[in-house]
Amino acid sequence: MVSRDCLDWPFFDDGHLELAHAFKQWATDSLPPLLEGAEEDADAVYLCVRRLVGELGKAGLLRSCVPAAYGGTREVLDTRSLCLARETLGYHSGLADFAFATQGLGSAPISLFGSEEQKRSILPGIAAGTRIGAFALSEPDAGSDVAAISTRARQDGDGWRLNGVKTWISNAGLADYYVVFAQEGNGSGSRGLSAFIVPANTAGLDDGERIDVIAPHPLGTLRLTDCWIPAENRIGFGGDGFRIAMSTLDIFRSTVGATALGLARRAMDEAVGRSLERRMFGQVLADFQMTRCKLGDMAVSIDAAALLVYRAAWTKDVRGTRVTREASTAKLFATEAAQQVIDAAVQLFGGLGVVHGMPVEKLYREIRALRIYEGASEVLKLIIGSKVIEDQRSADRCAAP
Repeated sequence: MVSRDCLDWPFFDDGHLELAHAFKQWATDSLPPLLEGAEEDADAVYLCVRRLVGELGKAGLLRSCVPAAYGGTREVLDTRSLCLARETLGYHSGLADFAFATQGLGSAPISLFGSEEQKRSILPGIAAGTRIGAFALSEPDAGSDVAAISTRARQDGDGWRLNGVKTWISNAGLADYYVVFAQEGNGSGSRGLSAFIVPANTAGLDDGERIDVIAPHPLGTLRLTDCWIPAENRIGFGGDGFRIAMSTLDIFRSTVGATALGLARRAMDEAVGRSLERRMFGQVLADFQMTRCKLGDMAVSIDAAALLVYRAAWTKDVRGTRVTREASTAKLFATEAAQQVIDAAVQLFGGLGVVHGMPVEKLYREIRALRIYEGASEVLKLIIGSKVIEDQRSADRCAAP
C-alpha cells in the first residue's frame, strides 16, 4: 500500500492520488473474497486470475493499462499509474498484482506500436477485463539474451507461419492471445526480430503445458507448430521486435520494482506488528536494540526503493525519453531490497515465519521470482554498467576539441 508520505512527493498529480485511493479501496473491500481457495491447486489459481481480471475490469481499474482512446484513463500509457497500482496490489496480494500486471504487459506492445485496427480490436477488451493477453518473449535458451530468440516466422501466402517454443510465459493457457516475438524470414539477432499477435485458438498452438513455481501463478510453455496468422497480425514493421520488447520493458521494469516495494511495505508492517506483540525475556521484541536496528535498515531500504521507482516512472512519463538505466536501477534495487526486508521479517517472526500460509511466508515465496523475470539482477547490473560507460564516452566526445 502506497505510503501517504510518498503520495505527497512532487512525482504525482491529483489523478494519481485518486487512482491510489481507488486501488486501496478495492484491495481492502473487494479483493479478500476473490482470493479464497486460490492456492488449493493449479486449476484454482487459473480460475482465480480469470476472476480477478474480470473484477478489476468491472471496477474500472484496468483502464490504467491502455490509452484513453481505447477505454483508458490517460492519453498514453502512464508508468506512474501502473506503479501505484502494482505497489498497492502487491501489498495485498501477489496474485492480484499478477492479474493486473499481465494485462498491461500483454497489451503494451499493441498500445505502443500497434496499428489502429489492432488497438481497436484488442485494447477495449483489456480495459474491460473481458480479454486476457500475454507477452511471449522468453525461450528455453533465450531469456535475458533476447537476441538469441530462435522462434521463426516465415511468410506464407498473405500471412506468416510461426514455429518455435516459448517458455516462462505468464497467462499461458489462460490468455486469449499472445504477443509472440520471432525471427522474421532469415533474420537473426536483435535486428531480425518482429512481434506478432497470435490468437490462442490458432491451429498448431499448444499452450497447455503448465509450470509450477513456489508462488502459484498461471505460467507455462507455448509450442508453435506451423501456426499460420494473417499478415495484419504483425505489430509494427519487420525488424521492430527488439525495439518493441525493450520499450515495453522500459515501462514494466519500473513496475516490477513497484510490486517489490508493495511486498516490502507489507513485510515491514507485519514485522512491526509482530515486534510490538511478541514477548520474550520480560519485554516485547520491539524493546530490543537489535530489533530496532533491523527495523531501521528495513525502513531505509523501502524509502530508497520508493524514490528510485518513482524517479524512473516520472522520468518516463514527463520527459518521454528512454529510461533503460533508471528503470533497470529501480528494478534491481527494489527487488534486492525487498528480498532482504522480507527475509528480516521472517526472522523476526521466528518459527511462525516459515509456517505455510503466514503472510510473511507468502511474501517470501512471492519476492524470489521478481529478482529474475524482466531482467535478472545480474543482467541489470551489466545494463547499468554499460550505460555508465556509454554516457562517459559520449561526454568525452562532446568535450573533445
